[in-house]
Amino acid sequence: MYITPCFPAGAGPDFINAVVLAKTSFQPDEILQLLHQIEADFGRERVTRWGQRTLDLDLLCSDQLVLPNAETHMTWRNMPREVQAERAPDELILPHPRLQDRAFVLVPMADVAPDWVHPILGKTTVQMRDALPTADINQVVPTNAT
Repeated sequence: MYITPCFPAGAGPDFINAVVLAKTSFQPDEILQLLHQIEADFGRERVTRWGQRTLDLDLLCSDQLVLPNAETHMTWRNMPREVQAERAPDELILPHPRLQDRAFVLVPMADVAPDWVHPILGKTTVQMRDALPTADINQVVPTNAT
């Protein structure tokens, strides 16, 4: 588990981030439904995109699956941040379209799936993490280091 600055900056207190690797027979849409139910059970209300929240659970990937397709993934991956802040996808997009940009995802993900290869970008978790600015990586601090 890692302590990370709130995203987006200023939207609340620091977060605790972690990544879990799991094997399941559930389909990705079923997993996402379960994650949203857990969030709701912990009081999460989806009022403002990227607003304050009690819990945020994301489905990052499912093996090498690309959903709904590479074109949609590319559209969301390349969408300007200010547009992303105003819009939410109406369907599950896998892998998560911004995981390659986020140290708070890639640092803990490297602990459990360092060799996972992004099915569109063709890079491992560690390669994506190491391509991020050092300052971003250094903001992701293990909870046992504080």
